Amino acid sequence: MKFQIVSDSSCDLGRERAQRLGVTLVSYYVSMDGEHYDREEREIAAQNFYQKMADHPGVFPRTSMPTVEDYEEAFRPFVQRGEAVLCICLNEPFSGSIQSARNAREALLEEFPQANIYVMDSQLATVLQGVLVLEAAHMRDAGCPLEETAAALEETKKTGRIFFTTNDLEYLRHGGRIGKAAAATGTLLQVKPLIGYAGNGLVSDGIVPGRKRSLARVRELFYRYLERNQLDLRDYYVVTAYGLDEEEYRDFTSRLFQGLEERGYPTEPMGEFHIGVTIGVHTGPTPIGVGILRKEPLGRPVNPSKS
Repeated sequence: MKFQIVSDSSCDLGRERAQRLGVTLVSYYVSMDGEHYDREEREIAAQNFYQKMADHPGVFPRTSMPTVEDYEEAFRPFVQRGEAVLCICLNEPFSGSIQSARNAREALLEEFPQANIYVMDSQLATVLQGVLVLEAAHMRDAGCPLEETAAALEETKKTGRIFFTTNDLEYLRHGGRIGKAAAATGTLLQVKPLIGYAGNGLVSDGIVPGRKRSLARVRELFYRYLERNQLDLRDYYVVTAYGLDEEEYRDFTSRLFQGLEERGYPTEPMGEFHIGVTIGVHTGPTPIGVGILRKEPLGRPVNPSKS
């Protein structure tokens, strides 16, 4: 019997893609003024969110995690029908979303003792969480039971790595990711941060002067990562993502995959992805980067751009 999949909206699949995949999204909340909150991917889409940031420089939005009630609302219809649920949440050190999901699970178990709800810490963020959700949908649709799927994904999630950059250090400062002095110095020198995601958290990959150089450096760091770890891209998904500037994103992606082919790593893009609200409040409207995640052991690929 097929299980159902739930994820918080930080997976950055977008509501339309999630619906096509049969994935229920539980929304984060975002506010531009600290008072009025919109539900991500229900009341505000990623593109509109970034446009508002671009139109209001100096305004720093806030996010609020999904509530226990939000998760109960998502789980309940499946539980009432006797269907198992796999819930995949944002990396726990980044958010309390997973605790809301766990509390919702416990509340429903009191009412439905036979309910089967597996709450997973993805240990990932943004589009790599999304790729993990895609793998879950792939395994579900291939007939894999919940227990087998969860066991495979618990291993797969350890293989993620992201390389990205952004244009405005003030958002990182406001979000507590860097100090005021570092932000001021970086702005004065017009340097751009190179940020990575590895081993369950953010890491610094350095700084580079200028936007074009920072984008080129992101690609170079990614190529070096592949070579240093001797990765076979036939066993991995490669995904690029961005905030507001679609033209810049398409150029970045084209150059990245051209460079992969030149280096003997022919592979196909996974379709267009927006970096969502949860990360965007810290990066501003200009994040752009590339991530990699190993395909699950069954080896049957999924093309999310056609899902």
